[in-house]
Amino acid sequence: MGAGEDRARRKRRLVMFLAGVVGALVVVAVAVYLTGGGDKKEAGGTRKSPAVSASTQPDLPPGVKCAGAPCTGKDPENMGCGGELATTTTSVTVGTTLVEVRYSRTCGAAWARITRAAPGDRVDVSSGTAARQTGAVDADTDAYTPMVAVKDAGDARACATLKAGQKGCTK
Repeated sequence: MGAGEDRARRKRRLVMFLAGVVGALVVVAVAVYLTGGGDKKEAGGTRKSPAVSASTQPDLPPGVKCAGAPCTGKDPENMGCGGELATTTTSVTVGTTLVEVRYSRTCGAAWARITRAAPGDRVDVSSGTAARQTGAVDADTDAYTPMVAVKDAGDARACATLKAGQKGCTK
C-alpha cells in the first residue's frame, strides 16, 4: 500500500465523516422545524397569546416589552410585538400601494403598514381610544406606524395618503 492510497483513504474518511455531520444537522433542523422549535405554538400553527386586560399587566412572553396603553406611540418591532405575534387583520389597496392594519393580541395594540409605496407616501393608524400615529416612506418602499392600544383588532383603522394625491383607508 503506497502513501497515495493512504492519503486517499484518509480523505474519503474525512469526507464521509463530514457528510454524516451535515446529515445529522439536517435531521435535527427538520425535527426542530416540524415540532415548532419550542415557540409555544399549538396544533394548527396558531400561537396562544394571553388576552390583554386593562386592569392587570399580563405575563409577557420573552422579548415583549409592553401590553395595552403603554404600547401606544412605541415601535412594534422594538417592543417585540411584530413578527409571529402580529397578523394582518384588514387591508386595502390604494393605487398599487398596499395598506394593512397589523395587530398583536399579545401586546393589545395595532399599527399600520404600507408596502409597494413611494418616497413621500404616508400612512397612519387610529382607534377610538388612542391618538393617531403616522409613518412616512423615506427612501424605501415600505413603512409602518408606531402602535395604538386597542381592545380588539377591529378597533383600528389604517389610512394612506400617497404623494401622488390618492387617499384610502381600511374598513
